[in-house]
Amino acid sequence: MVVETFENKMEDEPVEPGVSQADFIKEELNFDVDLNDSMTQAALNDHPTEEWIDILGNGQLKKKVVKQGKSGTRPNRSDICTIKMVGKLKDNTIVEKYENLKIQLGDVEVIQGLDLAIALMDKDEVAEIEVDPRFAYGHLGKPPSIPPDATISYTVELKFVELEEEIGSLSISQWKEIGNKKRERGNWWFTRNEPTLAIQCYRRALEYLLPMESRTSYQNEVEDSTTDAELQALLENRMTVYNNLAAAQMKTQAYDAALKSVQSVLSYQPQNVKALYRKGKLLHYKGEHTLAYQTLLQALKLQPETKAIQVELAILREKNAKDAQHEKNLYRKMLGTSKNNNVIPKNIKKENKYETTSKLTCSLIGGATAAILGVLLYRLVS
Repeated sequence: MVVETFENKMEDEPVEPGVSQADFIKEELNFDVDLNDSMTQAALNDHPTEEWIDILGNGQLKKKVVKQGKSGTRPNRSDICTIKMVGKLKDNTIVEKYENLKIQLGDVEVIQGLDLAIALMDKDEVAEIEVDPRFAYGHLGKPPSIPPDATISYTVELKFVELEEEIGSLSISQWKEIGNKKRERGNWWFTRNEPTLAIQCYRRALEYLLPMESRTSYQNEVEDSTTDAELQALLENRMTVYNNLAAAQMKTQAYDAALKSVQSVLSYQPQNVKALYRKGKLLHYKGEHTLAYQTLLQALKLQPETKAIQVELAILREKNAKDAQHEKNLYRKMLGTSKNNNVIPKNIKKENKYETTSKLTCSLIGGATAAILGVLLYRLVS
């Protein structure tokens, strides 16, 4: 599903060959690994078959080797893994089954529990993996087959491990295919209210949907064989990802980052209504009400019937009116003409309005005269 509503830096760098599994988990998966912990040592090293390993130490992700694989062949982040997988509920109902599923490790192309557990498997290994709902499909489940809050037991075989292809060696059609696959996965996480995982997927998608200025000489040669329509389609896909990235960043309250994302869209598509709408909301969140109102007016001119824009403008119109009134009150206080100063106690005789005006005028003239004399005296003395 593509995120098309009007409604929020993680860098993915490949792990160098030879990096230990402990470093992979600690640095790349953000888990605090204690190498002296006996359970951690058991998880990181080869262990006997039929022995359950508590990967996270909280019972929510467990792994048991059924068949040993080739030692020293564990995949690194960004490797392409081909797996055979069967997932079952506690009543043994099969809910997922794949013969040759290809995933890019670390890009959450499967549920988090599997993404973490497969990183601890060797090539040709067969393992049982038990995943708690938190690292599976959570409270939402996956209708119609997977109910909410379901623990899933997987039998996984890691059949092949391949290095990620260099982006520069791919064709434009491959960029588009891989980039859009990662965008769609980001959309899936976004609809499940997992904006952080969605952001990770969108960032990866942008790496494949390259801007023109980032192309290598090889890519420029490839570009010569492509049509303007193909290049335009790639650019439009990139703008869609930036728009969705902004929506995910807004959900995490990363407003400055989201503004950069919408500006990336508007630099190429200044009349992109979704980007203008999100920019208006972001400016609203940041307290820049006047600029937000102006931005949303631009969006409304392009799509006058959009209710979301109308509602946001109505809210800002009221806030701008309050801001203006607040400024007037400040000016009154500065000039000593606030409403409170115009209230006359009952026991004081009301003055004639002409007398009041005359006194105010005299007071102002007297104050100005005193200021001028002060300046002249200062000059004479100095």
